[in-house]
Amino acid sequence: MTDYVETVADTLPMFPLNAVLFPGLSVPLHVFEDRYRALVHELLRVADPAARLFGSVGIREGYEVGEHGAQSLYRVGCRLQLTDVESNADGSFDIVAVGMERIELQRLETGGTFPVGHVVDRPDSGADVPTEVLERARAAFVAYRAALADLRSDPYEGTLPRDPTYLSWTLAAIAPLPMSERQSLLEAEDATDRLVLLTDLLRTELRAMNVIPSLPATEVARTRWSPN
Repeated sequence: MTDYVETVADTLPMFPLNAVLFPGLSVPLHVFEDRYRALVHELLRVADPAARLFGSVGIREGYEVGEHGAQSLYRVGCRLQLTDVESNADGSFDIVAVGMERIELQRLETGGTFPVGHVVDRPDSGADVPTEVLERARAAFVAYRAALADLRSDPYEGTLPRDPTYLSWTLAAIAPLPMSERQSLLEAEDATDRLVLLTDLLRTELRAMNVIPSLPATEVARTRWSPN
């Protein structure tokens, strides 16, 4: 059994989403449902901005809002820090949060004003990434980026990160893959496994685009609907 399963669970306010979030990347969110407004109000009562933390896991089945809400959640998600908040006249919020590190959800309490999760940390192993793995991942993304050029806007601007772990999270976040595949990238044990999986996924997408060049295969695969 791995160490992170044996650690004592911590509690975090939880914001399940129809999306997979990754460490190191910022995400804008529009918060309009009562329980998540309450979550934002709770975070704003924390004096230290660095301690305004909450968690998010992807919704496997169900929706972010509504009477029934999420019916099934992925267990591996991300701890986030609230960095920017804009209050709107209708009581909603537009916020920005940055992913901090991976977490694993052990249990979710939904009886309060907002969901609270019992979570444990799920860090990467920190093992060195072989040079050939880095080169293959970069090459696969460059090829995929070029194939998309005539179909949609560039998914990434600027130079790719040199740090292997941050590169793995960046490519996972910006590659336009279906949610289940993004979740697999989040759950990969370390940066090497993530980059190998990412390379395979992008090569599969490229092969599919060569068969039906008018549309990336991932656009066909996206059937989930999110009210946000």
